[in-house]
Amino acid sequence: MKKHIALFAAGLLAASAASAAINIDTVLVGDAGNANDSTTGYGGIGYNYHIGTYEVTNSQYTAFLNATAVTDTHSLYNTDMGSNTHGGINQSGTSGSFSYSVKDGFGNKPVNFVSFWDAARFSNWLSTGNTEKGVYVLDATGISNNTITRNATAWNNGGVAVASENEWYKAAYYDGNGGYTLYPTQSDTAPTAENPPGGANSANFSGGPGTVTDVGAYTGSDSHYGTFDQGGNVWEWNDAIVSTSLRGLRGGSFNDFDFLLQSSARNNSNPTLELISFGFRVSSLAPIPEPSAYAAILGCLGLSLALTRRKGRGIL
Repeated sequence: MKKHIALFAAGLLAASAASAAINIDTVLVGDAGNANDSTTGYGGIGYNYHIGTYEVTNSQYTAFLNATAVTDTHSLYNTDMGSNTHGGINQSGTSGSFSYSVKDGFGNKPVNFVSFWDAARFSNWLSTGNTEKGVYVLDATGISNNTITRNATAWNNGGVAVASENEWYKAAYYDGNGGYTLYPTQSDTAPTAENPPGGANSANFSGGPGTVTDVGAYTGSDSHYGTFDQGGNVWEWNDAIVSTSLRGLRGGSFNDFDFLLQSSARNNSNPTLELISFGFRVSSLAPIPEPSAYAAILGCLGLSLALTRRKGRGIL
């Protein structure tokens, strides 16, 4: 028994160490209990939470791939990430020994060509070091039927999720004083499409750079809570189940018009699609300074228990 406990603890610690190669910056979205936006019916949240300050980047996703996709059983890598000029990740080697690297100049740009299920597996990995278990308990039937929702226990224990639609919406448009703005730049006026850093109200959409830009590059155009690029750059998956075959997307992208950055612009797509303009950001009830802290705590407890039992039997 003591051997099994020790192996279990070691496995959890290894998972934690692998995913601790990255950090996810978050902002606190407070003002719990705010009402929905009366014009759209979204944004009301009864709890405080943390959401990614930025979209998940190529550097972060590359660390994920190197930790989980040596054989890429779940097709977490899309070859367009390497072959397309707007993608930012190269794959080397063959199945069983795949490795991944960031293209020059793309490390701080948002990852794209990701599906909703890729985003869910990334979130699970941050939570537990296991792509299939975490806030989303993934199985073939649930994926096929698009029925998988957040596991309440994992979420309440500090697990990481793909931002929900209401979490995403509040972080983008809420003004902190009971109202909402039309754009996620603290403005009811359309931002200017221009190269970063731009002015006080600018973003990456049609007429601007024409490709993905570094996250947070529009330094004067953050939301009320301090998030960046919730308008433009890439569309961001949220975990709303829109129908039996669709998941939610918000925010518009570098090749969309300004009206798709608005709070009224609700988009959706097949959760298996991996397109040039699809990315995501994550959320949690707790800050995410070190990925897999959730798994690390469990691992430390398991290791402590194993060592205590061994010491008690005079094996140390």
